[in-house]
Order: sequence, then structure tokens, then C-alpha cells
Amino acid sequence: MNKLMTMTRQFRDDENGAAMVEYSILIGIIAVASIGFIIGIGGWVTGRFTGLCTAMQDSGIGHCADGSGS
Repeated sequence: MNKLMTMTRQFRDDENGAAMVEYSILIGIIAVASIGFIIGIGGWVTGRFTGLCTAMQDSGIGHCADGSGS
């Protein structure tokens, strides 16, 4: 019975599992924020290039071919 009480106290006082859960949640939050940031930057860059292409075509300086990279 004494051994069972000792094991119960050790389980109650052990915080390794709680720390692992906290770190897992923190890594998840960082991953979601990073993915959101990358998607946001991608949309911003796409918008800027679209605006540049439109301005070039409107001014007659150059042209933008879809998908050719020029």
C-alpha cells in the first residue's frame, strides 16, 4: 500500500508530461502563424506583380505573357 501511495505522489508531482503538452501547443501555434504569414506574403507579392504587369501593359513599355516568366 505504501508503494502505491509513493507512486501516486510521484505521478502527481511529475511535470514532464505537462511541459511536453505546453511545448506541443506552442509549436502548433508557431506553425499556424508561419503558414498564415507565408500565405499572406504570397498574396501580397502576387498582387504587386499583377499591378506591375498591368502598369507595363497600360504604358506600352512592355508586355506580360501568362506563365512564360517574361
